[in-house]
Amino acid sequence: MNDYMNCINKVNDSENKLKIKIHVVPGSPKSIFPAGYNKWRKSLEIRVKSKAIENKANIEVIEKISSFFQIPSKNISIVSGKKSKDKVVLLENLNFTDAYKKIKDFLP
Repeated sequence: MNDYMNCINKVNDSENKLKIKIHVVPGSPKSIFPAGYNKWRKSLEIRVKSKAIENKANIEVIEKISSFFQIPSKNISIVSGKKSKDKVVLLENLNFTDAYKKIKDFLP
């Protein structure tokens, strides 16, 4: 298993509910998810154009993850780190194996 896969975990052994540990880089020139793996923080990196003002970066984080996994944004929530660059995001109605494969195919 690649190091970056350690930041993706099933919730209560559910195949369709998972948590992803992410590190947000707000104010980036381009929005990218996943933008890589941050070994120091042990999290997937996401870059967003929005600045961390008035919840704009958090909204873009949810939109970008929603687009990447092709699930509705209503199935994604930030469960910790709403005011931090380091966050844990809950994804519901997304198969763990499918998510794992999609990230694995995208990252080296």
